[in-house]
Amino acid sequence: MSNAAVFFDRDGTLIHDPGYLNHPDQVQVADGAAEALKEFQALGYKTVVASNQSGVARGIVTVEMLERIHDRLRELLAVKGATLDAIYYCPYHPDGVVPEYTKESDWQKPKPGMLLAAAHEMDLDLTRSWMIGDSDRDVEAGRSAGCKTILISSVHSEPGHRHESKPDFLAVNLREAVNILKRHHRAVQERRNGPAPETSDEQVLAAKSVEILSMAPAEEVEEKAPDPVPVAAPAPAGTDQILTNILEQLRRMQRKEQMFGEFSLMRLLAGAVQVFVPFCLLLAFWFLLGSRRQDNNVFVALGFAAVLQVMALTFYIMNGRR
Repeated sequence: MSNAAVFFDRDGTLIHDPGYLNHPDQVQVADGAAEALKEFQALGYKTVVASNQSGVARGIVTVEMLERIHDRLRELLAVKGATLDAIYYCPYHPDGVVPEYTKESDWQKPKPGMLLAAAHEMDLDLTRSWMIGDSDRDVEAGRSAGCKTILISSVHSEPGHRHESKPDFLAVNLREAVNILKRHHRAVQERRNGPAPETSDEQVLAAKSVEILSMAPAEEVEEKAPDPVPVAAPAPAGTDQILTNILEQLRRMQRKEQMFGEFSLMRLLAGAVQVFVPFCLLLAFWFLLGSRRQDNNVFVALGFAAVLQVMALTFYIMNGRR
């Protein structure tokens, strides 16, 4: 049986797009990209990059440098435990300045050449595959190859906005794209295997009991291990509500502990110093408006106020960096 794949555009999807990227040091993996690759591979999908790289034809980057850029991308992904199964790119463009690469190509998106080549070489079923990108040409290439498509775009939330490419799904980032694909994957599995069995009341109670126990301190759990929850036995009336109330009370206690745990000496010092700032300002006004105007004392009071304010800000910053 052929494999399914998730195809990715490179710039603006897997990595940040600085324009025409031409050096490995410019590679910055997009937020959530490594996690998305791992999620898709866990679902059984091959992960493949399909990227237009007309910078080669335009003389902005060489093929050798492009290979180094892709090696750097793989290195950064590997640090986060992610991999790519293949990278395809189109170096051609009809408006190029490098004769070798100045021409039309079936690999240049929105044409589906790269996806078709990957399907042939990697034995992929394109009808079960996906194309994810941030432009209409990515969507058109995916649709032409027979893939489902996800357009990464923040403008789909704007009222009345329409995308000419008509993607199957819209997502604001790769994390949402993962959730879309997982929901689709789950729906397909349910159609094949039937709906998942409903969770019984006893299983729900057992799950809540485990959650409550997980919130207790470790030493308390070690002192007295809880009795196993009888899954088969029916729970008494009202037990579900009791467990829910206990769980909510434990959460409140945790929130209080976190609130009291936020005390710090730096914050205390900052508050103490801050108290004297308005006192110095009032003293300056008193000297200024007094019957015997004392300019020197006014400047001294204002100087103290400024110094104290700087000290307070310094303590606040130190507390924030702690």
